[in-house]
Amino acid sequence: MSPPPARPRASSPVRPAQPRLRDTAPPAPRRDRPGTAAAAGEGPRRPSRDVFVDAVRAVATLSVLTVHWLMADATWDGEQLRIGNALAHGGGWAVTWVLQVLALLFFAAGASAAYGLRRADDRTGTAARGRVVTRPSAVADLADGVRLAGARLPRLLRPVAVFVGAWVVAVGVLLAVGLPADAVRSLATLAPQLLWFLAVYLGLVVLTPLLRRALHAAGWWAVAGLAAAPLAVEALRFGAGFERLALVNVVLVWAVPYAVGLLYADARSGLRVVRRGRLVPVAAVPRPGVLVAVGLAAAALAALLVAVGPYPVSLIGMPGDTMSNLGPPTAPVVLHAVALVALALAARGPLVRWADGRGRSVVRGLARRSMTVYLWHLTAMVVVVGVVLVVLGQELPAVGGADWWASRPVWFGAFALVLVGIARVVGRFEDAPGRRRTRQRVGSGTE
Repeated sequence: MSPPPARPRASSPVRPAQPRLRDTAPPAPRRDRPGTAAAAGEGPRRPSRDVFVDAVRAVATLSVLTVHWLMADATWDGEQLRIGNALAHGGGWAVTWVLQVLALLFFAAGASAAYGLRRADDRTGTAARGRVVTRPSAVADLADGVRLAGARLPRLLRPVAVFVGAWVVAVGVLLAVGLPADAVRSLATLAPQLLWFLAVYLGLVVLTPLLRRALHAAGWWAVAGLAAAPLAVEALRFGAGFERLALVNVVLVWAVPYAVGLLYADARSGLRVVRRGRLVPVAAVPRPGVLVAVGLAAAALAALLVAVGPYPVSLIGMPGDTMSNLGPPTAPVVLHAVALVALALAARGPLVRWADGRGRSVVRGLARRSMTVYLWHLTAMVVVVGVVLVVLGQELPAVGGADWWASRPVWFGAFALVLVGIARVVGRFEDAPGRRRTRQRVGSGTE
């Protein structure tokens, strides 16, 4: 008896091979993540907390405090309050070239925004899927930017609302105790001037998706083009008399360091983009030597423009100047911004070592309370100076003299003491609701 014939083996369904990502034309675009111009790759590495950005923010915040506290100059005769600027005397203008570091704050803001968008890509799996993410129009990018700003607005509004509310109450109290209305008005217009920074920041957040798309398309060439834009505005302002056109530089100038922060963070995240049908890194951070050369050249060109152009020597507004280099920002300011950011990137290694070592507590503390410190540091100065002038009836030391310099540590200590006290009371409003406060919760890696 012959054995039964063997049953034929069931054939397995043939599965098509999964295509591999090649450095050729990108796949069809999709709209599953806002804010990225053309991101693709094999799952870019998720960046750890960037201590460098925290260190830059801390150094910039301390510099802003220092330059503002050095300005303290006021007189009170019992009826009239006169507010001056100590840096307007002697060689105080030179201090502004070192301590006017708003560009570093915008750089840190841009880097934090880019890191936040990369984390959002990680949560949705966009980066890991290796898809090309693109936007078909600038209108869609702006719509994404509005949503992005709307998500950040509550976090900004809480501390700002407390700040404004406290000043409204303070004005009422000062008027009630009999302080002259002119003196109260001078005080009430001093500290709130800081809010312009937040308005510009929100505007740049709205532009973030559009800026990233340009940066992903052209890399550092996009930064160069962005830096040239305010210089062109300045040429039209002084060459053709378009004075009002200079107002756009309030955004254009600060968009330059903000864009560098965006590109730096995307480069550090290992982001790759499609350019001319090839998959390439979004950018490479230049070597320290190149960055130093760029920084020194930009600073020298800024100084040359001040020497031969219509610009005042100080990089901030001074009493008696016919114009201010900050209102609106001028060509020397944008060149100074380029110099600051380039030199900061060149010093990344030493800054990280400082932030991980001796500066660790300072960097972490300022990362947690940067908004509070920024909003309230002038208020702390006003409180101390007001008590000395009005309550104690004492005059401030003559500006620039030996007594003035010798007393700076004492005055700075008093300002800092009041600021710390204020921060302990109102600092909690900077925390996101529903989150437990921890020492490491807020920084460049947390939005």
